[in-house]
Amino acid sequence: MIQKLLVANRGEIARRVFATCRVLGVATVAVHSDADADAPYVAEADEAVRLPGNTPVETYLRIGSILDAARRTGADAVHPGYGFLAEHAGFAAAVTDAGLTWVGPPAGAIAAMGDKIAAKELLAGAGVPMLPTWTDGDAVTDFPVLVKASAGGGGRGMRIVRDPADLPAAVDSARREAAAAFGDGTVFVERYVERGRHVEVQIFGDTHGTVVALGERDCSIQRRHQKIVEEAPAVLPDGVRERLHAAAVAAGRAVDYVGAGTVEFLLAPTGEFFFLEMNTRLQVEHPVTEAVTGLDLVRLQLLVAEGGALPVPATPPADGHAIEVRLCAEDPTQGFRPATGTLHRFAVPGVAGEFTPTRGLRLDSGVDTGSTVSVHYDSMLAKLVAWAPTRAEAARSLAGALARAELHGVATNRDLLVRVLRSAEFGAAQVDTGFLDAHPGVFAPLLPADRLPVAALAAALAGAAARRAAAPVLAGLPSGWRNVPAVPQVVRYATTTGDEIEVRYRLDRSGALADWSTDPTVADPTATAAPDAPPVVELVTAAPDRVLLDVAGVRRVFRVHRAGSAVFVDGPDGATELTELPRFPLPRAALAVGSLLAPLPGTVTRVHVGAGQRVAAGDLLLTLEAMKLEHPVLAPTDGVVADLPVPAGGQVETGAVLAVVNPEEAPR
Repeated sequence: MIQKLLVANRGEIARRVFATCRVLGVATVAVHSDADADAPYVAEADEAVRLPGNTPVETYLRIGSILDAARRTGADAVHPGYGFLAEHAGFAAAVTDAGLTWVGPPAGAIAAMGDKIAAKELLAGAGVPMLPTWTDGDAVTDFPVLVKASAGGGGRGMRIVRDPADLPAAVDSARREAAAAFGDGTVFVERYVERGRHVEVQIFGDTHGTVVALGERDCSIQRRHQKIVEEAPAVLPDGVRERLHAAAVAAGRAVDYVGAGTVEFLLAPTGEFFFLEMNTRLQVEHPVTEAVTGLDLVRLQLLVAEGGALPVPATPPADGHAIEVRLCAEDPTQGFRPATGTLHRFAVPGVAGEFTPTRGLRLDSGVDTGSTVSVHYDSMLAKLVAWAPTRAEAARSLAGALARAELHGVATNRDLLVRVLRSAEFGAAQVDTGFLDAHPGVFAPLLPADRLPVAALAAALAGAAARRAAAPVLAGLPSGWRNVPAVPQVVRYATTTGDEIEVRYRLDRSGALADWSTDPTVADPTATAAPDAPPVVELVTAAPDRVLLDVAGVRRVFRVHRAGSAVFVDGPDGATELTELPRFPLPRAALAVGSLLAPLPGTVTRVHVGAGQRVAAGDLLLTLEAMKLEHPVLAPTDGVVADLPVPAGGQVETGAVLAVVNPEEAPR
């Protein structure tokens, strides 16, 4: 039996595996990069070994370093998690060759399914339905198509192409991204199905010849071909579920599958389905299957790795419904641009359990309050899962918990997820892989623009209360009181969109709010329209972290948290982040007109233009790689490239000048 398990991964999957190990009495070993030294998963392991460096190539992709860590700690088994080396047949073989127990499928099965081109040929022979596929871009005859990485998943190295002229560039870009993420730039092309649904089947096999389907999941709602909402069971037409399960089991038996695996299918509107790929590992979305089956899939992985027989001889019936969302550090309004920084607060209300099968609300998180989100790894912070007797109840519970969560310091996709879960289309199970493109309304922030002034007022009043609480003298005076009532308190804030809002308020001698106003046009000196009259607001109570306001006869509670100049306000309508601006700002160095700044730290992988070159608005200038994804930098206007200060291969920090484009003057 396994006595000490090393998890060759990081973040929430490492914490997830450790949780089951604690229940089973198995000792645990973590490996970590320098950037992850203070991560929660490292603290939770019984032992931890440093992998010097930060990039995946330096750390989590170094087979020799991981095996050395197992040797030094006396670990007798290795769990790969997902991502990194989880589907690397050479790693599985190296682990077993070292005399260690590999918690995963045999190297042969990984190799067979890891090459997605060969996997399609193999499983087509087993009767699994396939889409038309090409390995030579010049041979493609049917558009639209999807370019895919052969050696990995998670949406990396994938591009939709509708115009044949765009195929060569898409293939080149997909190859670079796949090589960076998986160390293998091989790609292929398959027909793209419009309005298709991504439905996958969880399979499990043991060394005694059993392969069983443990139910299916709908993972159709995606961004950048990466799942962000998953649910079990899927809402399927009559007869499709049984055929899906049968095809998935046939795929597993074709490679003598052992352990946890997922067979992914594309379900067309006609009810036809086609094989996409087989992931030879535990999936990110496995908690929804655990929720509706009551099974601990990590426990089953360890049991099978030890040679035990699966205790589940047939597909178990689904009990209730479970929905999972991936909470990511990214800004959906900016093309899902990844975000980095410090999580000043990470709190989700109503959580019933973490990391193991739970009825109610479950949180699997790779971060805690105070964690640093770095540029080196995937942007996922946590997974939040809701189980309920019905699908509608699960969606409502999950949306409510997300909306009330306090997520301070890093931009997230929380508002998008809430709007998706509360949308009428999701409620009616009208989902497909193009859901986000078809419903642009889900990108709107939860906090309406006309409610921002009241949130800013709450921030200002909390700030005044904090200053009064810290005052060494005259502590009895009402917060914000002035001897000259004609002079209001004035606080200016910057919003996350780059706008500014100015709050003016005055308190009377009793500490009540005498009057207040905001000027959201303060950042635009050319604006002449006066702002709308603010709503009638009465101050009920104000503390440094909590403000209770009566807004037009309705009491509203605002939770306020300050970290330096950043002020986070969570209210009944939504959350916002404000940055308090100094009353007397210092002068800053002026940037050249037309400067394009790095939106986050990263590496310039390619420069596509030269200094002096004329470009049109939307032309690709250079490519920035961060968080394992490529981010194109486009010309904002017609003009001439005046400067390219960062060469290919150069590292940049947020705000660095990437290019300067002198705009063309309009003809007179």
